[in-house]
Amino acid sequence: MSLQHVEDALRATAPPQNSALTTLRGDLPDRYLTPDDIAELFEVPKETVYQWRKKRTGPPGFRVGKHIRYDPAAVHRWACERMAADAV
Repeated sequence: MSLQHVEDALRATAPPQNSALTTLRGDLPDRYLTPDDIAELFEVPKETVYQWRKKRTGPPGFRVGKHIRYDPAAVHRWACERMAADAV
């Protein structure tokens, strides 16, 4: 998966920069990503996403009740860090 593919997918979840919605939401993303979204984004099984979380090797997530959610910006940072580590 290329960085451009990740950036395009994450950009699709972000509101326009100068919209009233951006102001009202305080720069929060339009929606947080689910484990299904992460699995689809990186083309891995959902079980892999859960293993990443258990081993603390995947993108940082947080709980909302019983649900796991991911901040698109944090996922983007994690993907960039992984690509930089692979390049070394």
